[in-house]
Amino acid sequence: MLGKFFRKPESEQSDRVPPGQYLTKGFPVLTYGQTPRISTEDWEFRVSGLAEAKTLSWSDFMAMPQSEFTDDFHCVTRWSKLDVQWTGIKVTDFMKYVEVDPKATHIVEHCYGGYTTNLPIEDFVREENFFAHTLFGEPLAAEHGGPMRLVVPHLYAWKSAKWINGLEFLDHDEPGFWERNGYHRRGEPWAEERYSE
Repeated sequence: MLGKFFRKPESEQSDRVPPGQYLTKGFPVLTYGQTPRISTEDWEFRVSGLAEAKTLSWSDFMAMPQSEFTDDFHCVTRWSKLDVQWTGIKVTDFMKYVEVDPKATHIVEHCYGGYTTNLPIEDFVREENFFAHTLFGEPLAAEHGGPMRLVVPHLYAWKSAKWINGLEFLDHDEPGFWERNGYHRRGEPWAEERYSE
């Protein structure tokens, strides 16, 4: 597989590729279970838990400030893709529309298909994180998490939940699907936080 689909990073890329990772020539699609297919007309996003409950539509998200992003993307299965180009909404911009209880310390990302993953608030509310709806100038395909996914570039890609449709704010850490099945609670690539101890 190495050589045909993946390659070792060049020396000038070593500061961008975490330990144990290889660069991919494509953009692999790894999904557990069926791929949900949701139209933008039917898509909804729910805010719940320790926050003012609300349901947002696709048009609500499209009315928020839109930004362009170019980020590196690292999968726990040891592939990385550099300079991925996205369009979407900064988490920091999104949070201006949400009223959160100060007691909230963590979030659970909820997704179509039943997938969940957890994040501490400080890992979620960062300037470089965003909700993505466009990939390399095209609407985000269902295989890559469309119509919308969260992108958290500083953590492994399973924290960048595909098909996202809600955030639950909590006053404690609650592991999601992969965390309950042996993955690390945080998933920081440079520390190789792949699996729980």
